[in-house]
Amino acid sequence: MGLTKSELFKKRQNRLATLATAFDHPARVAIIEYLLNNQTCITNDLVHELPLSQSTISQHLKALKDVGIIKGEVEGPKLNYCIDEKVWTEAKENFADIFSRFIPKETC
Repeated sequence: MGLTKSELFKKRQNRLATLATAFDHPARVAIIEYLLNNQTCITNDLVHELPLSQSTISQHLKALKDVGIIKGEVEGPKLNYCIDEKVWTEAKENFADIFSRFIPKETC
């Protein structure tokens, strides 16, 4: 990863950072929410749902797929996307673990 020096960090920390990239753009959050509400989608579904071009949506779908949070299955001439249950559970557990460690203090 070049300048980030990711090799200096633990595998878990690198993975959590990678999973976080699934949520680093509002379009990706919107795609994830759409998939959670509809279980599945084809790119054209999202073109009608989001105020973005098909090429931009495809770029965000690719980024989500690269992270592993979604998967795609060929259905005729189209790709059908859905949440990858295994990776979703991994992300949910890892984020819950890190967020649960916070203990509010009176001073910072």
